[in-house]
Amino acid sequence: MSSSFSPSSCIRTRPFCREQKRLLSKQFYSHGSKIGILRRRLLSGGIALTVCFSLLNEDSVRGMEKLPFRPEGYNFWTWRGRKIHYVEQGRGLPIVLIHGFGASAFHWRYNIPELAKKYKVYALDLLGFGWSEKAIIEYDATIWRDQVADFMKDIVKEPAILVGNSLGGFTALFTASELPQLVRGLVLLNTAGQFSDLNIKPVINQEESAINKYLVNPMKQAFQRAFLGILFWQAKQPSRVKSVLKSVYINTSNVDDYLVESITRPAGDPNAGEVYYRLMTRFMMNQSNYTIDSILQKLSCPLLLLWGDLDPWVRPTKAVRIKEFYPNTSIVNLKAGHCPHDEVPELVNNALIDWLTSLDHEASFQMAQT
Repeated sequence: MSSSFSPSSCIRTRPFCREQKRLLSKQFYSHGSKIGILRRRLLSGGIALTVCFSLLNEDSVRGMEKLPFRPEGYNFWTWRGRKIHYVEQGRGLPIVLIHGFGASAFHWRYNIPELAKKYKVYALDLLGFGWSEKAIIEYDATIWRDQVADFMKDIVKEPAILVGNSLGGFTALFTASELPQLVRGLVLLNTAGQFSDLNIKPVINQEESAINKYLVNPMKQAFQRAFLGILFWQAKQPSRVKSVLKSVYINTSNVDDYLVESITRPAGDPNAGEVYYRLMTRFMMNQSNYTIDSILQKLSCPLLLLWGDLDPWVRPTKAVRIKEFYPNTSIVNLKAGHCPHDEVPELVNNALIDWLTSLDHEASFQMAQT
């Protein structure tokens, strides 16, 4: 069962004159926020979809409750002998939030308090990120898949809704496809991951020559380590972090000291540089081992895509392609960049809650028919 809408039903880039903006803002003005929200309910195949657009999002988070920043973190769970950080709030249907590359549970600062009013919300830091341990291991997509799966078994202890942004989206997708009994629904925000490329021929492992093994490869690794060491030092500087964030946030008002510190503080860990090196040379170079289309073939739960259409890294065509592979998909297009949950959190929260409500209605309808 799927829900979608055509691009013609959206208002994204059409310029509004001053009078139109004034009238729309007045019509949809609420809770003291200077934000115009155009909301259209679509009903297709039994699932209601709310499409939200921010017309004047200068103060989109003013008045919203925010997760307090705690330098010491919130809760910790030991997984395979490693310390894992997570946040837990609320009660009800469990929702597990998974951050993207370089971020942490604090990136869900505007989502956790609002969602916790109706649901049991968890946000965890993936191994190697945030307040979780900077383990010196060989990182692979299966590591985070297993971490999330065990977190759901040991901490959540019941089927949940998985929500992930970027790398966290890919991790959520991987987990949901492998362990369907643990996942009631899946929400992806500008997810990472690649589709299969039929033009790339598989690499055939050949016996390594002595010169490559003892000379070329060691020199290559030494160069990579030196280069990535300099790159990491630059990347963890607050000014650089802020610059990168502003390049992927369309409305940069939320790129504040809270967000920057939530990224730079974990980067100060003594092992953070080595983790960065291993991520860049092992995991990032081997993403083709697990492709989105191959994973979608195993997925069985409803899927919601909350997509920042103005993301300079992940284009909206990716969301369309995901729906082509997996028709049981609803898409909500948002006027935002790579991290819509933090850039336009009110819109993301509303769209997510509406989708969850529609799932409850559908489940009740199906039970009534039996």
